[in-house]
Amino acid sequence: MAEWSLRIPDQLDAARRAAESKGRTAVLVAWDGEIHGLLVVADVVKPSSAEAIASLRSLGLKPILLTGDNEATARAVAAEVGIDEVIAEVLPSDKADVVRRLQAEGRVVAMVGDGVNDAPALAQADLGLAIGTGTDVAIEASDLTLVSGDLRAAADAIRLSRATLRTIKQNLGWAFGYNVAALPIAAAGLLNPVLAGAAMALSSVSVVANALRLKRFR
Repeated sequence: MAEWSLRIPDQLDAARRAAESKGRTAVLVAWDGEIHGLLVVADVVKPSSAEAIASLRSLGLKPILLTGDNEATARAVAAEVGIDEVIAEVLPSDKADVVRRLQAEGRVVAMVGDGVNDAPALAQADLGLAIGTGTDVAIEASDLTLVSGDLRAAADAIRLSRATLRTIKQNLGWAFGYNVAALPIAAAGLLNPVLAGAAMALSSVSVVANALRLKRFR
């Protein structure tokens, strides 16, 4: 309102500050050169959001709230769900710059978003996760799409990816160890071809069985 040199009445200004302190967005309404009213809008925080943030923390991750909302609203929402670091009042075009700055600090950045203005940041992040209920642009820019609109799926996806990587390393270790142990024996002519074939089949079965354990992931 300062841009149009409009003075906010004290009563409306107090109501605006009170609304923003509760995590709501206040919109002032003016006509004929004077401010006459105040509209208060708010995004409802999903009941599962706090649990999702706690799950991400348990994985050793540091959640950051990156938003275009004003500072007071952003901090109120962050406090409600358990986020300590807030980067607010960021223009859509600047979100990718914030991700780049975090990467320049040596951080590996995963970005979760659902809007058109999140697309550049999703593409810039080391891992972009789009909410399946969001826009097509965000989904196209992301590396992974969470089918549900529940943020807890982000923590589940990271846990599953870590379990998958751990299984891959185990299988590679087993296959490498098996070959290192068996090759000298075979080269010395001490390993019967039939036994060698059976051992190779057993090795393959072991690798597949270990990978199938991922089906029990919850």
